[in-house]
Amino acid sequence: MSLLKDFKDFAVKGNVIDLAVAVIIGGAFGKIVSALVADIIMPLAGVVVGKIDFTNLFIVLGSAPPGTARTLEALKKANVPVLAYGDFITIALNFLILAFVIFLMVRVISKLKHAPPETPPAPPPVPEDVQLLREIRDLLGKG
Repeated sequence: MSLLKDFKDFAVKGNVIDLAVAVIIGGAFGKIVSALVADIIMPLAGVVVGKIDFTNLFIVLGSAPPGTARTLEALKKANVPVLAYGDFITIALNFLILAFVIFLMVRVISKLKHAPPETPPAPPPVPEDVQLLREIRDLLGKG
């Protein structure tokens, strides 16, 4: 029974719940970044460097059977060893963008946590007549 109670105490701690929420949001955010890279950045990069589709960049490491098309998909279906570095470029770019965005988010959160506390407004100045009365009181107290 103690094991079940210990597990319950562990599972409902704030850190575990925060971690679960972060994993779920991170997974969804990863999909957004993947879509950004695959559908926006890589096509633009392909246009800049000469209409290259990065996913089809590969080096054939073996011999292809006769009649096999020289596409990555066809070569993989024919079990020809290929070094598909185009996919690696896409995934690496995906990682770099995701890491940069997370860095920016952590930086903003850190600045919010370490923001200087608000200073309370300065008290209004003491009216002159009250100041004079205080001075008179202090002088009478000394004598």
